[in-house]
Amino acid sequence: MSKQVIVIGAGIAGLASALRLKRLGLDVLVFEGAGFPGGKLREFSSKGYRFDYGPSLFTMPTLVDELFSLFDENPQDSFRYIRKEYICNYFWSDGTRFAVPASEEEFIETASTTFNEDEKRLKKYLERNALKYQLTAPLFLEKSLHKLSTYFGKDTFKAITRIFKYDLATSLNQVNEKFFKNDKLVQLFNRYATYNGSSPYRTPGIMSMIPHLEMNLGAYLPEGGMHDITNSLYELALRQGVKFRFNEKVSRINYSGEVVTGVSTDEGEYEADLVVSNMDIYSTYQHLLPDFPAPKHIMKQERSSSALIFYWGIKRQFPELELHNIFFSDNYQEEFKAIFEEGTVYKDPTVYVNITSKNVPADAPAGCENWFVMVNVPANTGQDWTELTREVKKNVIKKVSSILKVEIEPLIETEDTLDPIRIESDTSSHQGSLYGTSSNSRMAAFLRHPNFSGKLKNLYFVGGSVHPGGGIPLCLNSAKITSEIIKDDIR
Repeated sequence: MSKQVIVIGAGIAGLASALRLKRLGLDVLVFEGAGFPGGKLREFSSKGYRFDYGPSLFTMPTLVDELFSLFDENPQDSFRYIRKEYICNYFWSDGTRFAVPASEEEFIETASTTFNEDEKRLKKYLERNALKYQLTAPLFLEKSLHKLSTYFGKDTFKAITRIFKYDLATSLNQVNEKFFKNDKLVQLFNRYATYNGSSPYRTPGIMSMIPHLEMNLGAYLPEGGMHDITNSLYELALRQGVKFRFNEKVSRINYSGEVVTGVSTDEGEYEADLVVSNMDIYSTYQHLLPDFPAPKHIMKQERSSSALIFYWGIKRQFPELELHNIFFSDNYQEEFKAIFEEGTVYKDPTVYVNITSKNVPADAPAGCENWFVMVNVPANTGQDWTELTREVKKNVIKKVSSILKVEIEPLIETEDTLDPIRIESDTSSHQGSLYGTSSNSRMAAFLRHPNFSGKLKNLYFVGGSVHPGGGIPLCLNSAKITSEIIKDDIR
């Protein structure tokens, strides 16, 4: 008889887990409190504009393709994407602008000219980033750090013997300042700390491998926008017989002694041989296992940054903007001090603007653009978000208008707003943090919760708040790691 698996949450990691476990021959039932799949990776529309609610960066699309290949389906029959020729457009208040080309050679040449940096130093920096990724990915990103079997093999030996190359003892900012003279180029590479909700002045230098995912492996966009990832995987799951129960929120994980037995919802109790939680790990313990002793270090870890997002329908097109755009703060260090030390938003925040209508014209009316405008903010600890939102909006409009030399506010014809309180309410992400815990210490990346429970048999975890971390690629890797653990446990 096939084992019954219950997956809690139909976010990207929940969908990927359901598919991988179905491929193992298990019966899979997914519970989702919302009326739709995707979690943060969903969409909404307003007055002719379509917006992706959450993640806007897509790298390593092969991790999605692989899920189709598991069932001998051609990914391109259901899921298509384009590779971007330019990764991001950067803007500074002094008028400096820089478009990052996807070609490494072209990047080195244009960055050297724009920032007056030595081409050899640029090439060496990118090569070191690639080496960090090649050494660490097989061990730290693709396997469980909490299984003894991980630490045997040539990949592990190779990774450990070269640990001095990881820059664990220095911050990302220190690594970047060591390589580059130009403050703007340092700032450009410091930005990658935000990909896991951390500060470049505190996160370890190993995070300099993150640019490798974009600059060497490429930045992509699904043909219908980011929500296509959710749609395609959900439809694949339905075709393979995965069952879903939407608008039915799990209220408790049930166990007897030290063995998980199933879950409870408002509609009843459901038995299961295995339970996989795609909910934030803090919220899983707090709400679904309230009587079970939670690991203290996990509950006390610093949360990652959150986001304040404005979804603006802009009744004009801006040819100088691309899919991804960054308007930098004049004082990056003060911005991160405000977020992680003062629990507030700096008066001159860095602004990220994502515009999918650049590549998906149907996402906005003719002659218009759909702007996803995001500012990094602290996790919610009781701040007055009404007042902060008002201040941030004013500062964002002032900054973008000044740099583009166009008054933005009169061009906004539709608006929605997402703050940390709503993020937590919508997705159960504790305090609205986007990536679970931050990586603001040397060992933070190694201290994430494992993909399984060490105290409750048959309980597993996936998603951005557990190993290996947040962001679409790592969430997909968490599903892969967890399914491999389950496969071994079943054996």
